[in-house]
Amino acid sequence: MTWNRRTFLKATGAAGLAASTVGLDPSRVEAAPNRSVARSDDPLGIRHQFPVTRELAYLNTASMGPIPVPVRDALAAYAEERMMYRDPGSLRRSLDRARARFAGLFGADTDEIALLYSTSDGENLVANAIDWRPGDNVVIDELHFTTAFVVFRELEKRAGIELRIVPSVEGRARPEDYEARTDARTRLISVAWVSNRNGLRHDLPTLAEIAHARGGYLFADGIQAFGTFPTDLHAEGVDFACGNGYKWLFADYGCSPFYVRREHLEWLSPDRFGHGQVAGAMSDHRYTLQPDARKFEYANASHAAVAAMDASLGFIGEVGLERIAQHTQGLAADLRSELAGMGMDLFTPADNPSPIVSFYHGLDPETLAAALADDGVRFTFQEEGRLMRTAIAMFNNREDIDRLLAVVARMV
Repeated sequence: MTWNRRTFLKATGAAGLAASTVGLDPSRVEAAPNRSVARSDDPLGIRHQFPVTRELAYLNTASMGPIPVPVRDALAAYAEERMMYRDPGSLRRSLDRARARFAGLFGADTDEIALLYSTSDGENLVANAIDWRPGDNVVIDELHFTTAFVVFRELEKRAGIELRIVPSVEGRARPEDYEARTDARTRLISVAWVSNRNGLRHDLPTLAEIAHARGGYLFADGIQAFGTFPTDLHAEGVDFACGNGYKWLFADYGCSPFYVRREHLEWLSPDRFGHGQVAGAMSDHRYTLQPDARKFEYANASHAAVAAMDASLGFIGEVGLERIAQHTQGLAADLRSELAGMGMDLFTPADNPSPIVSFYHGLDPETLAAALADDGVRFTFQEEGRLMRTAIAMFNNREDIDRLLAVVARMV
């Protein structure tokens, strides 16, 4: 079978940020921009900020995103400060700035954001805070991440709740199937906002309406969503959302922004406690806790991960989420179309607004993996090698897509 290269990439008319950190303070990551002119092989003008592009067609950000130069520089600045102790206040400034930057980028208020250690922390926190009664239920879908199944199967054992699982139909978990499985005992709908399996992007406002109509809440695992498209968490209607920094935010493990809609801050209780939550001391070794989302930050932050998050959010903000979405979703649509033309069995639905494309290749996984590795293409296999997941990030270009397509075309 053959495939035809189609023209996709166009200059966007605006140059992307090329920032580098100056000195020891991560806040200066924006201080010395070095703008690069957009070209057909680099529409956002930022490929030079991702050295991985010199060697690989890296189509694996859904597994782990490579850090850009500004984040590397921020981590070096953090290490320098830890070594020399010249400005210890920089750690707190970076923490506060990262929280504020995330809120500003994704349509939340700063006091609705906590910085946890993992996405799983957020889902566990919500699951442990709800006052479950035997017979209550949780609704998720089969495209959710493994953590959700583990959390709620354990909750079935402990609290006597029922886990209801929406099947996928042609790669979609449909809102009508969610609605059919919710009732007056549904306390929570939990979704992977963008599925790690096939990139399906849920319509959160519709799911929020379904949950709220029955008195329940909506939790979104946002690890495959944050950083890939512009959004406003208030407008999405979601009650809770959490995601880590090491994928599409191009930061690192250990810093996970957690959003709690303001109306839930009073009743949502922490599931663990420590000195990090203290707002003030009283007599007899008693303490008041922070009244906002900071009450979930029970211990010392992972300051290196926070420094990376602070720098990455500044970088992403300068590049622009709208530009990132237009570029990556356009390339993903191109890839999906050409794979379909080659006869591949697409698991990602058509017209899906995310940068992930998954397909059943029908080839020998070991032979295919070796050929792709020889050509410097990085990706992820799922389902024992039958399913290939590709992920198109802001730094990818048409040449990266062509390298993947050329290998597959030789083998079909």
